[in-house]
Amino acid sequence: MAGNLPSDPAAEPTAGPIAMIAASVRRERERAGVSLTELARRARIAKSTLSQLEAGVGNPSVETLWALAVALGVPFSRLVEPPHSNVRVIRAGGGSVTHSEQADYAATLLATSPPNARRDVYRVVAQPGEPRTSEPHGPGTTEHVVLATGRALVGPVEAPVELAPGDYIAYPGDAPHIFEALAPDTSAVLISEHI
Repeated sequence: MAGNLPSDPAAEPTAGPIAMIAASVRRERERAGVSLTELARRARIAKSTLSQLEAGVGNPSVETLWALAVALGVPFSRLVEPPHSNVRVIRAGGGSVTHSEQADYAATLLATSPPNARRDVYRVVAQPGEPRTSEPHGPGTTEHVVLATGRALVGPVEAPVELAPGDYIAYPGDAPHIFEALAPDTSAVLISEHI
């Protein structure tokens, strides 16, 4: 995790982002009533990785956190978003950033769903090279992407669409999908909608 600049110091937790994620994963695992061993099995990650994560050790990848969120049946944001006030500003380059293990891709959670709604908003920045291929998220998930800068191939793995700045795409997030930057410093806003 890098680039975490508080938007409202009074509303941000005093612990760093790793400690906040550790507490969130532990809280959600306990709410689900599953053991470390069972959650690791469901998420297809090593028990030692999960144990270290809950202890606040290491730097979890976006893939690990997504796998845990899917296994727990919670939105990704519930694991990475710190508490905040009613008014929140996240400056460019700030926020809670997670990086991909497989591509030069970083996602910054900008907002989570308010009560009775289920959507998360992210700012994505990616570089050309290895594409970010995502496994299916929870059933009924739809992703919406608006490309801000650069060019990218976005959408279902079997039929991604090339986007230019200002272009919008919606696609099933509960099927394998891809985000591949075709130009340096490609950026987008991604909204993940959950049923």
